[in-house]
Amino acid sequence: MKSITWRLLGIIILGAIAWFLTESWEITATVTILFHVIRVMLYYFHERLWDRIDWGLKYKNELTEKEKKKMMEKLRRLGYLD
Repeated sequence: MKSITWRLLGIIILGAIAWFLTESWEITATVTILFHVIRVMLYYFHERLWDRIDWGLKYKNELTEKEKKKMMEKLRRLGYLD
């Protein structure tokens, strides 16, 4: 719901700005729809690109013993481990 309401807020704000600048419902609708369709497509390709990049990721087999102990302690405190 958070993402949906955020997207709707963006659509409303862009629509209001476009209407105030053009005073045309047709242009407002066209600009608003095109902008959000392009944004969704760009976001999709942006995510696909970042899925291929390992920069900044830490894999399970890269955890040090100290990190493993710290993680186990946190899980115990949260009640996931006995």
